[in-house]
Amino acid sequence: MNTTKQTALVAVTLVAGLMAGVSSAAAAGQCGRASWYALHSKTASGERMNPSAMTAAHRTLPFGTKVRVTNQNNGRSVIVRINDRGPFIRGRVLDLSKGAAGQLGFIGSGHTAVCMARV
Repeated sequence: MNTTKQTALVAVTLVAGLMAGVSSAAAAGQCGRASWYALHSKTASGERMNPSAMTAAHRTLPFGTKVRVTNQNNGRSVIVRINDRGPFIRGRVLDLSKGAAGQLGFIGSGHTAVCMARV
C-alpha cells in the first residue's frame, strides 16, 4: 500500500475511534452537584415554573429532553424534563424543581451529588 493510502486509512480509523469515544461518553451521562429552586416565574422555555413538577434546568440540553437523575448519596432517582437554563453557580450541573429534589431526598441540604443520563 502506498504512503498516501496508508495515511488516509490511519486518519479514517482515528476519526472513527474518536467519534465512537464521544458517543459512548455522551451515553454515560454527567455527574456533578445539583441544587433545587422553587420560583413561580416563567422558565427559559416560556412555560410557568411549577415547583412540584418533575423538571430541571440545564445549561445546554435541549428543552424537552428527559434525563434520569440519581442522588449519589442515597441511590434515589427520578426522571425530569429540561425546561429551563441554569444553574448559574459554578460547579453545579443541574437545578431541579423542589418536587424533584423532594423525591431525591435533598431539600434540607439544598444541594447534593448527582449523576444524570438521557432517557
